[in-house]
This record gives sequence, structure tokens and C-alpha cells, in this order.
Amino acid sequence: MEKGNKYDIGLHQHYGSDIGAAIFVLKLQGAIRFQDQMDWYRQDPKGEENMDFTDYCGKSLEGINLSSSFISYIGLKNFANLKGLKHLDLSRCPLIDDWCLNLLHPFGSTLQTLSLAGCPRITEKGLPCLHHFENLERLDVSSLPSVSHPLLIRILLEEMLPRCYIVGMDDQDDTDSPTEPEKERISPTLSGVST
Repeated sequence: MEKGNKYDIGLHQHYGSDIGAAIFVLKLQGAIRFQDQMDWYRQDPKGEENMDFTDYCGKSLEGINLSSSFISYIGLKNFANLKGLKHLDLSRCPLIDDWCLNLLHPFGSTLQTLSLAGCPRITEKGLPCLHHFENLERLDVSSLPSVSHPLLIRILLEEMLPRCYIVGMDDQDDTDSPTEPEKERISPTLSGVST
């Protein structure tokens, strides 16, 4: 799994950051979209159709869809030098965790949509690093099982990203009701009061 996630310096030196990252995404069975391209491109599973990357020399890789892939912290380093990334879908990626979110900060001024939906290792400890995304228009944080207080985290995200439409963490079970020990820490005088 990690072998497929390594940073391939030769690939990036030969093709450049954008095409090198695109080849990496396609190897992980993901989809890509370059600048001025309307449709997403995904490698043909039979390998019969290949993309001619010479058509995209000098164009920015604007969209990456790695949903349900095994991208990891090491693999995300393949995107470090992308200057025009606008759309990133990491939904349902089992290896994406709080540490991975920290690697996304270089896209703070370009990223417009980000999906982290269904990533089982993302917790409330990692989500605050998303404050870097000043131009983010849409953030999908639905179905994050390791976030223990989704309603409170949604409020935090809304305050950090006031111009962003946030999907998720609003219609889940209300797990934000404080437990008895939490009530004591918050207000010791109210801990014995019943409502």
C-alpha cells in the first residue's frame, strides 16, 4: 500500500509538478481535471485508452478525485507543488487522518471545494487546520465517525470559514450533549440540578 503512495521525484522532475501529480492520481485509480477541461478523466481499467499529457503541458491540475482510494500522508506529498488546485475529493479514504489535513495548507488560497466525507480517521483535532482555506466555497465533512461532537465542530468550522458552505455534521445524532463529568467541568454549580 505504501509503495504505491511514495513520492516519485523522477516522475515530477521529468514531467513537472502538475503532470507528475496527475500520473500519480491515475495510478491510484483516481480521476483528474486540468485547467480548461470540463470533464473528469479516469484511466480506462483495461488500459486501452491513455491520456496524452503533452496536451496539458503548462496547464494547472485543477481537480483531483481520490475518493475511496488508499492515498496516505506520504502520497499527499505528490501534490505539494501544485499551484492551481481548486477541487480535491478525499472522501471515504481510509488512510486520511488529522496529520494528512496539515499537508493541505499549500492550497489555502486556491482550493474551492474539499470533500473529507466518510474518512474514518479524521477527528475534531485535525479539522481546525482547515482555517487556511480562505477561498473554500464548499466543504463536505459528513459521516466522520471519529468526530465526537459534530454539532460543535460544525459551529467552529462555520466561524473559521464564514464564506464556505459546509455539508454534514448537522443532521447526525445529537452527540453534543455534555456528559455528567463534562457538565461538572463546565459549571460545577449546575451538575446536581435536574431539568
